[in-house]
Amino acid sequence: MECLGCRIANGIEPNLNIVYENELLTCVLDIAPFQEGHLLILPKRHYKDVEELEPQTAYAIMDASMKLSVVLKSLFAPDGISICQNGGKFNDLNHYHMHLIPRYEGDGFSWSEPLHPHGAELRLGETKEKMIRAINKEGKSRS
Repeated sequence: MECLGCRIANGIEPNLNIVYENELLTCVLDIAPFQEGHLLILPKRHYKDVEELEPQTAYAIMDASMKLSVVLKSLFAPDGISICQNGGKFNDLNHYHMHLIPRYEGDGFSWSEPLHPHGAELRLGETKEKMIRAINKEGKSRS
């Protein structure tokens, strides 16, 4: 297996800190955690981006995120939990994975604003209509 995410999800990589696993996914502690308890949820089958997931796998990932959020809250008493997934060129594993990150007020974790203004806030109505047309078209193509 050439994909690092596949090797992690299928237990091939050494020294994995697996905290939860089932037939569809593996949950491990991130090796470079933002906070204690920072987890990755990885499907065992190879997917790169969220839209590639089969519904059963997507459900399993969300179910695991809910179960593990309860565990993180009970063990570490964070002020909140950030759940995120990076796709496309921002997916550093080239394998779908979801992060669960315990968060604390003042922890320095940030969701930064774009460096350059893009004016998207001026086109909200136009963007909404464009998206509704695309969603309707996608729905018709799946029928």
